[in-house]
Amino acid sequence: MRPLESGAGLPALTGPWPPTTRWPEPLHRAVRALRDAVDAATGEPEPPTARTAVTGEPPVRAGRVLLAVSGGADSLALAVTAAVVADTRDGARRGGPDRFAAVCVDHALQPGSADVARAAVAVLHGIGLDRASVVPVRRGGDRAEAEASDGLEGHARRLRYTALAEAAATVGADVVLTAHTADDQAEQVLLALARGSGTRSVAGIPACGPLPCAESSTSRVVRPLLGLSRVDLERICAWAGVRWWDDPQNTDPDMRRVRVRHRLLPALEDPETGLGAGTRAGLVRSARIAAEDAAALDAWAERAFDALRVVDGAAASTVRLRLDGLRELPPAVRHRVVLRAARLCGAEDLTRERVLAAAALVEAVPGASAGPVELPGGVRVRRRRPGLRRAARTVHPDGAAQGDALARACATLDFIPAAPRPSQRSSA
Repeated sequence: MRPLESGAGLPALTGPWPPTTRWPEPLHRAVRALRDAVDAATGEPEPPTARTAVTGEPPVRAGRVLLAVSGGADSLALAVTAAVVADTRDGARRGGPDRFAAVCVDHALQPGSADVARAAVAVLHGIGLDRASVVPVRRGGDRAEAEASDGLEGHARRLRYTALAEAAATVGADVVLTAHTADDQAEQVLLALARGSGTRSVAGIPACGPLPCAESSTSRVVRPLLGLSRVDLERICAWAGVRWWDDPQNTDPDMRRVRVRHRLLPALEDPETGLGAGTRAGLVRSARIAAEDAAALDAWAERAFDALRVVDGAAASTVRLRLDGLRELPPAVRHRVVLRAARLCGAEDLTRERVLAAAALVEAVPGASAGPVELPGGVRVRRRRPGLRRAARTVHPDGAAQGDALARACATLDFIPAAPRPSQRSSA
């Protein structure tokens, strides 16, 4: 489906708001998904008798929500859905709390981006989302070096989420909504499979989680439209009389995601030479299943880590895990426990090869290395043999203290952080 007017013009509202025509079917699903996702993220009680005039359903629960808008069909459809939930009329709310704020992040990566951002905000004002503004990204340091490290897409993503975190803090939003779709999810799964990634990456884009690239932010990102396709969202825009902007970067074949979108997925869905029309839905379904599996494995690993950790006051910065318990864990759980211990000690950018090298120390077979294995961030991992140590003093119920006894310490896998530099020691 093409925009309502010919050409890839600026975003615009081309008719009265709201339309008097019947809702398209995707809008029903989008409204339900937005309400459910935000309610689950905020977890706040809902007034039992409140109803909106448009939907006849309870309004979305209290707490400010920030919409991330780009001017494309996906995010403008998200804004339309929010306006329907907020029950706006003629560019204003009919009543109730001022729930939704919105920002359009201007990356300034191409000429005219500021015009697109301003036009998108004008659309938001036209549909009653009056707390909408343009937020330019702030570029610090060497842009060329950052793009070389993260890639153009990765660098832009980091800047975008940083800007969204700052905007959320400004308006007091606990939740940031983005307009990722089922198509985005299918593309993400294919890219993860091509990289040879694990279950967590194959799970694709999470429906809810911490705001990426913004570790200090307390806001959460929620993606309520993962169950809708890009065509569904274009239908919502068409119903609303909203013209969207077609970003030329979305057709740039130099970007891997664009090649997946316009070449690989259509080839897979070809009924004669590919796998058929259900391929995209199958990838999305696989992501949901993988997300469930990854959550279960992560929870198992967290419990195992807590159970196997040996606290040693003499080496408080070292993370020690009992080898006997590690050996009993399935590899998928053992590797997660090793990864958690390494990260707790400051290891960064861990590859699977490094995790496997550290996990290999668990097997104490004759001739096997006891380490150390060096991890990024200066963390060293080694196997520690069992030995004798002094047990803690014990006190009997009658109050008599028993002297220190010798006890056999268990063998452990030790994760040793990098030693602080001399300047760090002196400053401490």
